[in-house]
Formats: sequence, structure tokens, C-alpha cells
Amino acid sequence: MAAAGSSNFCKMSYTQDFLGKCQGLIAAVSQQEEKIQAVAKLFASSILAGRMVHIFGSGHSRIMVEEMWPRYGSFPGFNPIVELSLTFHNLVVGANGQRQAMFLENVSGFAKQILRNFDLSDQDSAIIISSSGCNVVPIELAELFQQQGIKTVGIISMEHSQVSTSKRQDGLKLQDFCDIVLDSGAPAGDAMVSIEGLDTPVAPGSTVGSCMLINCIKAELANLLVLAGAPPKVLTASALVGADRAAELFQAAYDEHAHRVSRLYKKVGIASYVSDQN
Repeated sequence: MAAAGSSNFCKMSYTQDFLGKCQGLIAAVSQQEEKIQAVAKLFASSILAGRMVHIFGSGHSRIMVEEMWPRYGSFPGFNPIVELSLTFHNLVVGANGQRQAMFLENVSGFAKQILRNFDLSDQDSAIIISSSGCNVVPIELAELFQQQGIKTVGIISMEHSQVSTSKRQDGLKLQDFCDIVLDSGAPAGDAMVSIEGLDTPVAPGSTVGSCMLINCIKAELANLLVLAGAPPKVLTASALVGADRAAELFQAAYDEHAHRVSRLYKKVGIASYVSDQN
């Protein structure tokens, strides 16, 4: 069906409009292949060293955290940092409502409390997703990673970030603390489709573009691990490999994740305790 309107001539449907815009997102991601491969090399280095890639997103950027790990076609090596207070959206109002989440993601010092839980290493790497790149918690998280020598990747929507104002007092944004910055290709304001009779656009694109970036990284990274002689344990559907093999892969992947993540807690607080005693 054509898009609504009083005109007599045939118009593109809103579905085709959105899908056409998504083709633009594909083109934007495709133009970043060299950067994507650089990210994969960075992450491979951490995983092959027995360490982890920390992945964080507040708000709806949490979607990309879970897109990376754990889900079908994914593998261990990632530490998904998901704060429910920043990402628990379905209640919208009332206790645990959206207003509180939007407030908390701009509370300075919250990121430090998050990372206080982990024994970090400069062999780690990180990826932080924030469409605007302007909220305080993701920015401070990247800043803290940078201070500890952890190479950090940012996924933002460049056009949206450029016209958005940082919530930090110094005006710095996520990309100011990242070693590599990837662009989802989404437009300013994120929403991509204009509806006749509606003065604000709908149908955001950052999730589409960011998910493509995540899975491009995942594919390039899997190849590098295979070439290094350490093929990843991929969560795989039983429809592809049979129930027994699928169960074997799931258990092996979860066990590997447990062993990797245990290293992130092994020395938590020990260094600061010794320092305090001296």
C-alpha cells in the first residue's frame, strides 16, 4: 500500500522508505571495513591472551551488548556489562521507570562504581555503544578504560552525535576517549521516516546499523581466532548441528565464559587494600 496522502500519483510506501534508508546504513557500514578489521584484531589479541572484551551500552544500546554475546552465532570472550538500572525499560513509568534510567545514565561517578567490580588488565579491550555519545556514564566508562591502558572502541551515530550536546560539563563525548570509532550511519535524531500529517519522524536506524557493525566484527573476529588455531565455541542451533552437538557447544561455551570471567574477580580490591595499609 502506498504511503497515506491526498495526492493522486503513486507514492513509495513507508515500508519501502524505511528499507531504502536501511540500504543507506548498509553502505555506511561497508565503508568502514578497514576499521572493522582493526577492531577484530584488537579483540582477538585480548581473547587469545585469555582476557576479555568488555562491552557496555546504556539505554537501548543494551541491545548491542546482547547481540554480541550470548546468542546464536556468538562465542565466548566478551564480558557483557548490563546495568538494569540503566536498561530496564518495559515498565516505562512508576518504580524502575524510564525517567530514573535516563537520570542515572548522566550521574557522574556511576561508571567508576561499575568498574570497581572487575580486576582489569591492559590486555583487555572494550566496546561501548551510545548513539549520541553524549551521556555521562558511557563517556566516563571509556575515560576510565583509557586511564587503565585498555583499548576502547566506540559505536555512535556520527551525524546524531555531531548535533547533540554532551551531558558532561567539559563537553567531551564518547568518541573523545575511544581508540577506534565506528558509525552506525543513522541520521541526526535517529528516526528515519517522515509521515504525512506528523511533525516528528519515526522508525530509528541506529539499532539496525549498530547490529550490522557488531556482527561484522564478530565474523572477522571468528576468522582471526580460527587462523590463530583457537576456533571459538559458537552457540549453534540444533537445527544445524543436531541436539547433542548443540548442547555440547552451549555447555563448552558457557564453561569457557565462566573460566574467563572468574579471572575478572580474582584480585578485585587486593591492590587497593595493600595500598591502603601502606
